[in-house]
Amino acid sequence: MPDAAPNRFARGSVPAVALQQSETDAQFPSGWARSAPGKPAVIVLDEELAEVQRLSYAELDSRSIRVALLLRAEGLTPGRHIAVLMENRAEIFEVCWAAQRLGLYVTVVNTHLGVEEAGYVVDDCEAAVLFTSARMAQLASEIVATTPNVRRRLMVDRAAVEVGGDHEDYESALAEVPDGPLADQCEGDTMLYSSGTTGRPKGVKRPLALGPIGSGFRLRAMFELMGYDESVVYLSPAPLYHAAPLGYTMAVHRVGGTVLVMRRFDAHNALRLIERFRVTHAQFVPTMFIRMIKLPTEVLAHADVSSLRSVVHAAAPCPVELKRRMIDWWGPILWEYYAGTEGNGSTLISSAEWLAHPGSVGRAVIGSVRILDPDGASVAVGETGTVYFADGPRFEYHNAPEKTAGSYARDGWSTLGDVGHVDEDGYLYLTDRLSNMIISGGVNIYPQETENVLTMHPSVADAAVIGIPDPEMGEQVKAVVQLVDPNAGTPELSAALIDYCRSRLAHYKCPRVVEFTEALPRQDNGKLYKRLLR
Repeated sequence: MPDAAPNRFARGSVPAVALQQSETDAQFPSGWARSAPGKPAVIVLDEELAEVQRLSYAELDSRSIRVALLLRAEGLTPGRHIAVLMENRAEIFEVCWAAQRLGLYVTVVNTHLGVEEAGYVVDDCEAAVLFTSARMAQLASEIVATTPNVRRRLMVDRAAVEVGGDHEDYESALAEVPDGPLADQCEGDTMLYSSGTTGRPKGVKRPLALGPIGSGFRLRAMFELMGYDESVVYLSPAPLYHAAPLGYTMAVHRVGGTVLVMRRFDAHNALRLIERFRVTHAQFVPTMFIRMIKLPTEVLAHADVSSLRSVVHAAAPCPVELKRRMIDWWGPILWEYYAGTEGNGSTLISSAEWLAHPGSVGRAVIGSVRILDPDGASVAVGETGTVYFADGPRFEYHNAPEKTAGSYARDGWSTLGDVGHVDEDGYLYLTDRLSNMIISGGVNIYPQETENVLTMHPSVADAAVIGIPDPEMGEQVKAVVQLVDPNAGTPELSAALIDYCRSRLAHYKCPRVVEFTEALPRQDNGKLYKRLLR
């Protein structure tokens, strides 16, 4: 698709509203297809910032209806499953909105998985139809033998690659389907899989709303608070197989905004897109902030981010120093939340609140926070324990009742496996994942605190801290560091990094050894595969 002229959209103001859960009806893409048919719903940009795909609201509406009619012809009824295995493309939205119209579950598969894991996810989610792309042709072909429940496989750009007869051409299949209307629409949902940072991925299954279109708009109240409306230009820099990028981009379609999708995140390119398209809203993870803040001084000096009205970050803890620098740079427009794909609860904090409670991830806005000790008893204010949500929506792990049960306390409260504490004002502070804890000489050490210090060193691009066996202490602290300059790793720098930590932390929390690596096994959503490091 040829490049198009840059689009610029007017800025708006953030309405003052109270945050509360709401399931009231919201605009569906069909409504925007009627009122603003030519407005871009999706613009996809490649690594060189060339526009490679564009869908108007009229096209998104029409094409998602065709996909829905195709799926209905396959006999798929509410509660059934489909899967998507493709890189960031506009067709993901066509398929996901089709599933949303039919009351189906859709699983968007991590494109970085190996054959065994990808096959496991597609088979475990019980997908009857798989949508894939030419770029993923090899993986899509290799999982055919392990996904026998898939009875139809459709491939975008199939003509561009040599693949077996198992895969049909997506466009040809849609051409055989007549235009709508599509009767009896009801809300579906995503069923995404955990990133598998500690084991095999788990499918997070939430109860379907199965109500009229609009009844499943979980982000409506949060969107009102952050000023999301039809004037929004939303930048999505992460892969759409993650929960937040997919959820937020589809929610933008409900309010009539324009979604810009990066095929691959690059810090400098993100700043260029913010200026070029006058981006108003975006979502990042802390590692993306780090990469932006460490760009050359001349790049930062000329970056125009004045169009930004609201920026969300989540997925991983954000170092206090880093967030202060981002607020100083972009202004008090940052919002942070703590939640999971499970949707069992959520906290939220504005920049103003965070400046008064630095390091917090906010107060509960869905459910209520409980901190429990290993015996399941509540701890006192300020004491550390496992974070649970009470009175939040329920979920289950698909085909894994024992894992579901392990996430719930006896009172029906559920946890994502994180550790933290609550202050006297009800603000939650996260310490780390329970599974990441290091026990050295009988003392509990949470690596995130040390990682936050290391990542702020000028020479460090990324860092991970893990426990390794120690004959005397049980475990000792080790840091694995990715440098800004890959060739700068020396024994002298290793010693300097240890001293840097010791000047800021208790010595027992600091690494006794530092190892340098070209890249850490980090997910695009900021989560680290520590099991691979170990």
